[in-house]
Amino acid sequence: MAYDDLRKGRVSIPGQIYFITTVTTNREPLFRCLYTGRLVIDEMRRSEIEGRLTTLAWVLMPDHLHWLVTLGSDAELSTSIKIFKASSARRVNDRLQRCGSLWQRAYYDHALRDDEDIKKVAHYIVANPLRAGLVEHIGDYALWDAIWL
Repeated sequence: MAYDDLRKGRVSIPGQIYFITTVTTNREPLFRCLYTGRLVIDEMRRSEIEGRLTTLAWVLMPDHLHWLVTLGSDAELSTSIKIFKASSARRVNDRLQRCGSLWQRAYYDHALRDDEDIKKVAHYIVANPLRAGLVEHIGDYALWDAIWL
């Protein structure tokens, strides 16, 4: 499937809750390092400070990010994700003294429907390290958060 095919039908609705997944290029596990992961988290927070996205829950896995957000009132989803991916790539590449793409070009987004339980989606997101066998207790994994906790 081509990148443009993924973009067909993508709609930005201010105030809409989206479940975003983005993956590192070649699924390289760059976020095994806590410090590198914190750089990505800083850029997620910048998206919030600048009013593009409000974070509800997230988990940064070694090679991908799951992010539950509410789209800001003056933001476009694709632009918001593009800015986040570019800024986080610059910071991580500088830190690791590497160049090239950090993230795969495409990303997955799912607009939550009214009948979907937001807290269940958030639980699914933050439980990823458990399902992946990275830890036995979520408290042992450092790179996640949810507004309900």
